[in-house]
Formats: sequence, structure tokens, C-alpha cells
Amino acid sequence: MSDILMIGIAGGTGSGKSTLTERIKEHFGEHVTVLTHDNYYKAHDDMTYEERTHLNYDHPNAFDTDLMIEHVRALRAGKDIICPVYDFSAHNRSKETITIHPNKVMIIEGILIFECKELTDLMDIKIYVDTDADVRILRRIMRDVEERGRSLTSVVNQYLNTVKPMHEQFVEPSKKYADIIVPEGGRNRVALDMIMQRIKSHLGGSL
Repeated sequence: MSDILMIGIAGGTGSGKSTLTERIKEHFGEHVTVLTHDNYYKAHDDMTYEERTHLNYDHPNAFDTDLMIEHVRALRAGKDIICPVYDFSAHNRSKETITIHPNKVMIIEGILIFECKELTDLMDIKIYVDTDADVRILRRIMRDVEERGRSLTSVVNQYLNTVKPMHEQFVEPSKKYADIIVPEGGRNRVALDMIMQRIKSHLGGSL
């Protein structure tokens, strides 16, 4: 499928990437498929749960980005992929997988997707969601405690020890590779409308 529109959506933790992605998905429905970098965290079956909790999950090396690149290329070539699934409560890759089919619009979403040039070269549009750090940490706490079964202490410690320094070292600098910088993500109505129009133009007669 050479007519695939590949959109990258990056930004720091809690920036609003998922909200922006969901708004696009809600609007265009079956025409959009999402590939999240989080599912490509490396498996650590050789470690205990306690050991896995101390890994740095905000460093580029935590991800099997090479596999994601391979999968994006396969999707661009019109082939199905078998996508891994990550279990955040276990801090490890799940035994489950998801079969993903190529689609007219593919969204690649994740905090570090712009850090790898080989991956960004496969994207047609690169969007960086930019949100104040205090807002992001509050959203991160709410999400990890309510959705991922983490304790408040563990979330705060992880933020201070790895999330914040890794954001400053890798995520924030990758903003320069974006085509569009969107303050507040899916809550930015003007930017969202512009992105929607670009996708609508690409889909043309498909709608």
C-alpha cells in the first residue's frame, strides 16, 4: 500500500499524545490504525519482578525499536504484522500479540519515536505534543496509579530518577525533528482541525 499516510505523534509522558491520537481515531474510525511504541518495550523474562521495576524505561535502549522499524516497513509494503503487547503491571512483555493490518492512515505514537532517524524517515508527518512539565507529571501520576496499578511513591520516584532526566536528555531535544508542534495535544482545537484536514485530504474518496 504505497498510499499509506504514516503519522508520528511524539511528546513527553502525559503530554496529550494519546488524546490527540484518540481524537483522530474517533473522527476517521476504521481508516486509522495506531501502532504504539510502548508495545515494543523489550522482554525481560530472565529477570524477577523486583529487578524489572528498577529498569530505566525512559531510555531509548528500553525499546526494541529495530523491530518497530521492521514492522513499519512491512506495513508500508502492504503486509500484516504480529505486534507484541506490553503488560505494564508486570513490567514485561505479555505472551499475547496483536495482528495489525496495513491501513490508509497509520499513526505511530510514543515518547521517543523521533529519537531514531531510521524510524522518523518512514513518517510522512511528524507531530510533537508540547505540554508543561507540571501538567504532564500530574497526568502521569493519575494514569499510572489508576490504570497501571502503581503506587504513588513508585510513580514519583520513577519520575524523578528516570522520566525527568530522560525527557531532558532525549525527548525534548527530539522536538526539533517535528514538522508540527502542538501545545496541549488533543485539547488544541485549531491544530487538531488542521491535522484532520490533512488526513481528510489524503483519504479523499475513502470517506
